[in-house]
Amino acid sequence: MDNGNKKGNFIGLLPLIIFIALYIISTAITGDAGTMPLNVGILIAIIFAFIFCHKKCRADGLKFDDMVTSFCKGGGDDTLILMFFIFLEAGIFYCVAGGMGAVDSVSNLGLKLLPANMVLPGLFLIGCVLSFSMGTSMGTVTALMPIGIDIAAKTGMSLPLVCGIVVSGAMFGDNLSFISDTTIAATRTQEVQMKDKFNANFLMVLPAVIITFALCIFQSSAASLDKSTLTWNLVQLLPYVLVIVLSLMGVHVILAMGAAILAGLVIGVAQGSFTLATALSTVGDGIKCMEDTAAIAVMVGGLVALMSYLGGIDWLLNKLTKRVKSSRGAELSIAALVTLLDLATTNNTISIITAGPIAKDISDEFGVSRVRTASILDLFSSAGNGVCPWAGQILAAAGLAGVSTLSIVPFCWYSILMFVFGIFFILIGWPKGLPSSSGKKDAKKAAK
Repeated sequence: MDNGNKKGNFIGLLPLIIFIALYIISTAITGDAGTMPLNVGILIAIIFAFIFCHKKCRADGLKFDDMVTSFCKGGGDDTLILMFFIFLEAGIFYCVAGGMGAVDSVSNLGLKLLPANMVLPGLFLIGCVLSFSMGTSMGTVTALMPIGIDIAAKTGMSLPLVCGIVVSGAMFGDNLSFISDTTIAATRTQEVQMKDKFNANFLMVLPAVIITFALCIFQSSAASLDKSTLTWNLVQLLPYVLVIVLSLMGVHVILAMGAAILAGLVIGVAQGSFTLATALSTVGDGIKCMEDTAAIAVMVGGLVALMSYLGGIDWLLNKLTKRVKSSRGAELSIAALVTLLDLATTNNTISIITAGPIAKDISDEFGVSRVRTASILDLFSSAGNGVCPWAGQILAAAGLAGVSTLSIVPFCWYSILMFVFGIFFILIGWPKGLPSSSGKKDAKKAAK
């Protein structure tokens, strides 16, 4: 099915608008962002997309089978299927690393090395390292909040302040980690290499890291921690070292994560963390924890295909780029799109998957490097999750600490600064990403 009207049609966006509206309404009524599962919301949007497509198909002389075929082709795109399996690997790695003690070793090593008067900035840095190693902000918040609560109790520091620092550190890795689902989604939808995206993205957030660290020093106070209880194991750090080093070397993410998972399983069995049987169940648990996200990626791919046939993608492109005269304007429109989607869905991965195909078209149209586009998608979606009071990260921190979500938001300094410097670097047009200014050239390079 092909849509020949390049101006598009607003009706093609209605399935997405219905999904966002249902999500916001259900959250507002119940006060719980998890009331309507994302997969259910996407399914409802798909049903409406089929209903809207039915009338157009009849006018075009097409059958229901043609709609189904188009949907399946969209969901079966090679990029989405690869993303599907990478998501499953990321879940396996997370469960294996946690089960064999690597998460505790990373956290305890950082705390053990910190001087007493650097606890707060140290907590931020440990959050950065841990989230970068784990690839999950939710896992980082869960792991660090008990430590943060204990620090606040011993030092008298504000609990919302400590919560904000933990969330800030968690969002660093969510944005930059090689095994983060947002990084995977951003790089795969834009067809670029992870190391290229990392290089461009890191430069954009580096000032935010430095300023957040300085603010933490200013707010920190000396704390007495019993470091004798903080144990770590050098061998348990190997899976994290492997995935980071191999990814920086340019090894394909599937191979890098596969090697790290294998190393984690071998170490876990050798040290008695797993038996062979429980190692297999841990792998199964990892698949289960990410299969929802993986399935949603495929569902969104099919939904986007139907929306494209209805003219929704062309309509949105036309409206977003109508007054855009430069690559700078195109980048700002991409940033606005993914931020709004993230604030509506509270899921930065899904917002990237949804905005990714549209962003790729915009970047190609205005000569924006796809590496830069991937960086913008990941940066602004992660920043949105880091300041949204109904996002999972802040909800988890607030629940563990027993404080309100709104009290935490003003202390999420890193996420706020991500917005500030993200817009700043878009306005000055730096860094460019790959040397090529053409998104199509980026794609060819990534395909080699």
